[in-house]
Amino acid sequence: MHSDAAAVNFQLNSHLSTLANIHKIYHTLNKLNLTEDVGQDDHQTGSLRSCSSSDCFSKVMPPRKKRRPASGDDLSAKKSRHDSMYRKYDSTRIKTEEEAFSSKRCLEWFYEYAGTDDVVGPEGMEKFCEDIGVEPENVVMLVLAWKLDAQNMGYFTLQEWLKGMTSLQCDTTEKLRNTLDYLRSLLNDSTNFKLIYRYAFDFAREKDQRSLDINTAKCMLGLLLGKIWPLFPVFHQFLEQSKYKVINKDQWCNVLEFSRTINLDLSNYDEDGACKYRAGCSLISPMAVHLLFLLTVKSLRAVLFSLSLFRASFVGRVCGVV
Repeated sequence: MHSDAAAVNFQLNSHLSTLANIHKIYHTLNKLNLTEDVGQDDHQTGSLRSCSSSDCFSKVMPPRKKRRPASGDDLSAKKSRHDSMYRKYDSTRIKTEEEAFSSKRCLEWFYEYAGTDDVVGPEGMEKFCEDIGVEPENVVMLVLAWKLDAQNMGYFTLQEWLKGMTSLQCDTTEKLRNTLDYLRSLLNDSTNFKLIYRYAFDFAREKDQRSLDINTAKCMLGLLLGKIWPLFPVFHQFLEQSKYKVINKDQWCNVLEFSRTINLDLSNYDEDGACKYRAGCSLISPMAVHLLFLLTVKSLRAVLFSLSLFRASFVGRVCGVV
């Protein structure tokens, strides 16, 4: 009986010792913040929740943490990220600077063609046209001169260049090439076309003359009206055969008005009405007479051709009957 009691006490002391050890381990882990939060009542009393040994062990074990890189690796990774961000920012900044208009770059671009002078002359203009891929006699060069407000054909001054290229936001050859389609499109607008047409007269004439010599006038009219006015070939023929040596500005402007308002068959042309309120009809009237004559001849030829076809057909029928 005594031995049984001793065995029970020994087992009890053993369990209490084990429980005390578990309790001590729990508080040690709790101080290190490696246990889950417990209820306020349990924490105040310091008692453990009832659980099996495996449950308690799984709850008090801390979660596995990712290995922190060494200080050298961490600095290297940060530097790599910073370098990547800087390269991205730097490339964006350079691209933005290239796209933005620069007066300095525009000035340097001008002197590529002007050399040591403050004006682009015929030689520089030829190289300029070659670089932008446009022939000097192309109408887009006239539109560009209009945008620059150039005063003399074949020359761009420094002031004209800077003012015009700034308005176009062009400071390199590539940018101007990309703007050529826009310049051509200006000719499709009737208001802009009229402004360019009027500008062309003053741009092409000698500055000590009030009129435009006939040869220059024929070239400029062909450049502006040659592809859009069906009657231009006839008008050009009229100028070739006429005795005119010069064309004044009123005559120049009336040619455009005539091309825009008069029907191709001249059915709405009225000589009195055309000259009543307009100057320069000394060119328009004989031109209209010439056109009417040619149209009449053309109509007569068409009639005679039709009659010849009818005669041939009629003779063929008669011969067939016989």
